[in-house]
Amino acid sequence: MAYQKREIQIYEHHVKYYETDQMAIVHHSNYIRWMEEARMDFMEQMGFSYKQMEEVGIISPVLAVACEYRNMVHFQDTVQIRTTVAAYNGIKLKIGYEMYNKETGELTTIGTSSHCFLVDGKPVSLKRSYPDIDEIFLAYLEPHRLETK
Repeated sequence: MAYQKREIQIYEHHVKYYETDQMAIVHHSNYIRWMEEARMDFMEQMGFSYKQMEEVGIISPVLAVACEYRNMVHFQDTVQIRTTVAAYNGIKLKIGYEMYNKETGELTTIGTSSHCFLVDGKPVSLKRSYPDIDEIFLAYLEPHRLETK
């Protein structure tokens, strides 16, 4: 049976006071946390949560993270994070993130996180070993969405 792609809702994060610095601007380290929150939410909405992935014995460690700050985010702002599969080949996965200020619509941040897939500590090809899971990630592949400069 073919996988039915689902509509993905944009993830929202309301900025907490503890996430800011003395100038009430979000500290740069928090964006990476938000990317993880959005990635977990994205996978759950896809119909294959990280918990489900671990239950079948697959882990997906982070290989690299990149984040480009375009505009400041402040205490009490709500950030909308659009998450996409920017690159995927069955062995490696790159997730793209676009963060927007909900009130103004302004692009605040873009980022990526790169991951691989491991079973028992060894790299695995989802395409070969888990074709049903491979189909899910392929359904959300949108490499053209990743905005960079």
